[in-house]
Amino acid sequence: MATITKKDLVDRIASSTGEKRFLAKHILQQFLDDIAAELARGNRIEFRDFGIFEVKERSARTAQNPKTLKKVRVPARETVKFRAGRLMKEKLNSGVSN
Repeated sequence: MATITKKDLVDRIASSTGEKRFLAKHILQQFLDDIAAELARGNRIEFRDFGIFEVKERSARTAQNPKTLKKVRVPARETVKFRAGRLMKEKLNSGVSN
């Protein structure tokens, strides 16, 4: 399994569209910034057949420090959840890569 970085995606986009890397990087970064901003506002982002990003609240809980075994209070916080869409699930389950 490989790790794909933002640079890798920029290179792929620039290559497949024939645009300069600078423009591909700018567009990708704007896209990611917009997603982060909408999630920060508490909005849900849905890409049909790809998936859904939404903000969920994790409840406060008590955890345990594994080194000291001391109980630690973990406050409630918001986190981002991703739910795969239909086509994403199909590609993952069929092993198809593009």
